Amino acid sequence: MIETNPIVEFLLEESILEIQDVERLLSQSQQTGKSLISIIRTEDILSGDQLTKLIAMDNCIEFINLSSDMIDQMAVRLVPAEMARRYNLIPVKIEKNVLFVAMSSPLNLSVRDAIAAKTGYKIVPLAATEEAVAQAISLHFNLEAVTKQDIVQMRLKQSSDMKVRVKKSISDTVAATPTVRLVDSIITGGINARASDIHIEPQLPDMRVRYRVDGILVEALEIPASAQSEIISHIKILADMDISEKRLPQDGHICFTHQNKEYDLRIASLPATSGEKIVIRILDNTSAFTSLRKIAPDKNDFNKFKALVENPYGIILLTGPTGSGKTTTLYSLLQEINSPDRNIVTVEDPVEYRLDGVTQVQVKSDIGLTFASCLRNILRQDPDVILIGEIRDSETAEIAISAAQTGHLVLSTLHTNDAAGAISRLVNLGIPPFQVASALLGAVAQRLVRAICPKCKTTYPMSEKEKTFFGSDTNEQGLDILHKGQGCEFCRNTGHTGRVGIYEILTVSQGIREMIVEERSSDEIRACAVEQGMKTLKMQGISKALSGATTLKELYRVVDMREN
Repeated sequence: MIETNPIVEFLLEESILEIQDVERLLSQSQQTGKSLISIIRTEDILSGDQLTKLIAMDNCIEFINLSSDMIDQMAVRLVPAEMARRYNLIPVKIEKNVLFVAMSSPLNLSVRDAIAAKTGYKIVPLAATEEAVAQAISLHFNLEAVTKQDIVQMRLKQSSDMKVRVKKSISDTVAATPTVRLVDSIITGGINARASDIHIEPQLPDMRVRYRVDGILVEALEIPASAQSEIISHIKILADMDISEKRLPQDGHICFTHQNKEYDLRIASLPATSGEKIVIRILDNTSAFTSLRKIAPDKNDFNKFKALVENPYGIILLTGPTGSGKTTTLYSLLQEINSPDRNIVTVEDPVEYRLDGVTQVQVKSDIGLTFASCLRNILRQDPDVILIGEIRDSETAEIAISAAQTGHLVLSTLHTNDAAGAISRLVNLGIPPFQVASALLGAVAQRLVRAICPKCKTTYPMSEKEKTFFGSDTNEQGLDILHKGQGCEFCRNTGHTGRVGIYEILTVSQGIREMIVEERSSDEIRACAVEQGMKTLKMQGISKALSGATTLKELYRVVDMREN
């Protein structure tokens, strides 16, 4: 019998867990002495919103769905922007001698004391999600306004420089306060926008800055071309790159801290006709540690992934275009089987995230440390599990297949359009079909589609064209409505926030093994897999659209919806 407990009531009322799962958590809490919240954190059961709400409830702190219209401008001015960004908090309102402050970490007593000392008010914390607070800070402390002021200064400087040209040393140039501040705001703006990449592109008359958010490039800023060399030189100095070399591409990286979180910024420069283009890849050091349950929330997908990765040996292949989340999925699979009794070794180019308990090797082709040469040496390191960042050539493919056949579990990626295409790709790389059939456990094609914003999500009746498209899928589920995002402040008027994965999981059965040995076509293997229960990317996409996770338009952008 489950005792009355606010945390338990929350988990059951919100339909987060079933009764048997709650009982398991309670039993684990009694056995280990850990609190329920601690165990929930470890198992990564809740979303950020749910976890913040739960912690607030457990500590008698009010949880609010923070929005810009709730915030009093007079209250905002009491706290410096630097403090707000550092601790991810924002004042909401003043009542007599009490200042109500929205915080993503409302239990931080030292920060609350610091605000009280700074403002002279008694502080009452309000719990809000990290993303909501960061968005409110970005809006109310108006980083864009500061950036625009710096750009105006640069334009004025450009105008004055047209009349009088004064030569400056590089060190003087990059140390200019507007330049330093502008680079900082470009990077923090990208992080706040949840961008995966920042593109700084030389153009005339203005240099363009774009963010890749949820797979889509969106324009962010236009900076005077006269400031281009200063901006790029400052970034290259931060990344420990050679600022005098402008003829060849370069790579570098910056360790960047924002709102108490560490980010690894990978910098790549490319000489172009109008100047050097810089692309900054933003890697959140915590984003790779996503549990398999969050990666694949659908129970059927989760069980198939688990069944594949629990095999003692064989090879599992993930396919999909660049940016489809293959690395994150690979890491979540590794985390699922990572234990002290297993020797796990990865070969990557580059190593994007650090995994505890895993030996990670960085490929360095310029000194002969290729995927193939790494693998040959790794096999002498007594590995149980090997992760290969990508199979690019026949030599790597041969070693990977050989390792899978000699008692190792191998995980890797290929660039093919669908799961069945991974089989023909291995054969094209020179692997005999009988070896592919013997070693391959399964292939997974995946895509990322933008999710509908939960804040402005709305329904609309299907058009006749949409009813015809969905056909029997609509009739079976008894639905004639679809969902879309209207666009709001939370999603920056895009109607989308975040992305969800759709997976085509082909498990190699005995029948499919025989077809591989017989060198049957990818289409025939795919048709057989569908008969055996595999859902194609199109099928999975339709299911996501009907359930309200994404839109039909988004599916057409990412998935080939013409397939049968």
